[in-house]
Amino acid sequence: MSEQHNYVLGTHDEELERLGLQHRVWKATVLQAWAEAGITEGSRVIDIGCGPGYALLDLVEIVGPKGMVHGIERSQKFLAFARVQSEQRGLGHVSVQEADLMGSIDFPAVFDFGWCRWVACFLPDLAPLMSHLNKALRPGGIMIFHEYVDYATWQGIPKCPGIERFAAEIMRRWRASGGEPDIAPALVPKLIDNGFELVEAKPLVFAVQPRDFMWRWPSSFIKGHVRHMVESGAATQDWGDEILQDFSRLENSPDSIMITPTVLQIVARKTVK
Repeated sequence: MSEQHNYVLGTHDEELERLGLQHRVWKATVLQAWAEAGITEGSRVIDIGCGPGYALLDLVEIVGPKGMVHGIERSQKFLAFARVQSEQRGLGHVSVQEADLMGSIDFPAVFDFGWCRWVACFLPDLAPLMSHLNKALRPGGIMIFHEYVDYATWQGIPKCPGIERFAAEIMRRWRASGGEPDIAPALVPKLIDNGFELVEAKPLVFAVQPRDFMWRWPSSFIKGHVRHMVESGAATQDWGDEILQDFSRLENSPDSIMITPTVLQIVARKTVK
């Protein structure tokens, strides 16, 4: 099976570009989370499921040459992109490693912090991830997650059936692939059972309008993924047209509001033993 089909959302060029937009939209929120958790100059940070490396390179800028950042990713295409970007910036204190979180991993160091965004929700089993975190983090190390807690909060005001139908189909496909979109309620107790103490759990949900930059995050996902689903035969043209027409009516009304899927920001500390 190709790498493309191993990812629910794909690794095609359009998805790579969407991930870049998604990171820019979320950047201010993410930087605040990192700062509040204590990531600073000289920190050693591991990015679990680093993808194309957008967050990875932001972390490198924060920790500076006195720190180190290491990314774990299974997509060769994403890793190649991350390597090129880091080389173009002349960054020597960053490294990436091809590895599958469901298998064994040899980490190059012990880290002060870990960052993981929208990765646990794609795993069929959280147990290997817990083992990796305990191995990768030093005692007292901090793990920061952004994972969905309620994907179905995604809706429009006025009501937009297209968004709700699209979200329901995405969740169905997600679960059929072995993942769980609303993984946060399972992740928190799993962390506690595996030697972590909860530092923070904060919901992140936004009410945005078409003029807001944040609007581009769900908008690009709907438009791009509907097109990809239709082209790949995963959805009919009629279904795609109905979704996009409903969403277009919402997007073209300046007074519309979109409520985003709810993310839980989880900060947990590895218990000192």
